[in-house]
Amino acid sequence: MKIGCPKEIKPQEFRVGMTPNAAQEAVARGHEVIIETGAGLGSGFDNDAYVAAGARIVDTAKEVFATADMIVKVKEPQAVERKMLREGQLLFTYLHLAPDPEQTHDLLASGCTAIAYETVTDSNGGLPLLAPMSEVAGRLAPQVGSWTLQKANGGRGVLMGGVPGVGPAKVVVIGGGVVGTHAAQVAAGMGADVTVLDRSLPRLRYLDDVFGGRFKNQYSTAGATAELIQSADMVIGAVLIPGAAAPKLITREQLSTMKPGAVLVDVAIDQGGCFETSKATTHADPIYEVDGIMHYCVANMPGAVARTSTIALGNATMPFMLALADKGWKQACQDDPHLLAGLNVHAGQLTYYAVGKALGIDVVSPAMVVKA
Repeated sequence: MKIGCPKEIKPQEFRVGMTPNAAQEAVARGHEVIIETGAGLGSGFDNDAYVAAGARIVDTAKEVFATADMIVKVKEPQAVERKMLREGQLLFTYLHLAPDPEQTHDLLASGCTAIAYETVTDSNGGLPLLAPMSEVAGRLAPQVGSWTLQKANGGRGVLMGGVPGVGPAKVVVIGGGVVGTHAAQVAAGMGADVTVLDRSLPRLRYLDDVFGGRFKNQYSTAGATAELIQSADMVIGAVLIPGAAAPKLITREQLSTMKPGAVLVDVAIDQGGCFETSKATTHADPIYEVDGIMHYCVANMPGAVARTSTIALGNATMPFMLALADKGWKQACQDDPHLLAGLNVHAGQLTYYAVGKALGIDVVSPAMVVKA
């Protein structure tokens, strides 16, 4: 198979879809790897590293899309990239279609087959291709939130860990999954007073057993959230419904109950955000203010630490990428129901229920598609 990896063009996106190690593995299996020149520079991989791995360097993304049977990326294809997709081509990347009708309609119109990293599952009910970026984003959230809390950036001017005689920042983490757990760990490590909210009692018991008194946890209800945000210096939104739009957990009206200069960090922004006032921002202009509350809603947070993120993502995606290349997407999905769960679009048909529900589009069963 011809596997193509273009340079990411989303603003301040420095990750790359394939590492030289992944390229080497693919070439060793008899596949051809085509890399756009400079694609890996943001993550510290130059063209020579890919050439040493056996890949071929081309000058433009147009050449990559025109040549490759499978396109491997990080972020969802931008409008100019979607125009280059063609019928029968395989796209393997993050998609986050539920809050993005324009992208969804373009992918359907292209006739391509699109498998989304964020909906591939595993035998434990987890999301193995989303998890590494969730870990990165979770650990980054208190870091960027503490920067936003600084007075010069519009925040309350509160130090996360306080100092002797002055209490620490109060941090509320909504969601106790991968993002929330890593966010709570780092925030607590910075000395903050941390409370994690979640609707799963088994998950709350797990957090209590594993982390003990490092941070508090509480069952998540609308009332509990409303009460806790009144005293919070920082709220980290870490909720996820796989493939679906994120629920809105803090309304605009509730902002008036919060402390002026408090910070909302929305890690769910890729799925539309979990605060009513959230809108996607970039690393170039990451924060904005609504009713006195600072919002950090960067849609590709892990891109800030591109090398760590690229290697972590590559470790997770490589086995699936190789299976798709070795077997073809249809056989690979027939052999692995967890990979089949990643199928979102095929030949003009939507194949993921949560996206169809969010956008009002009819859905075809992915199992039926692979049998056709």
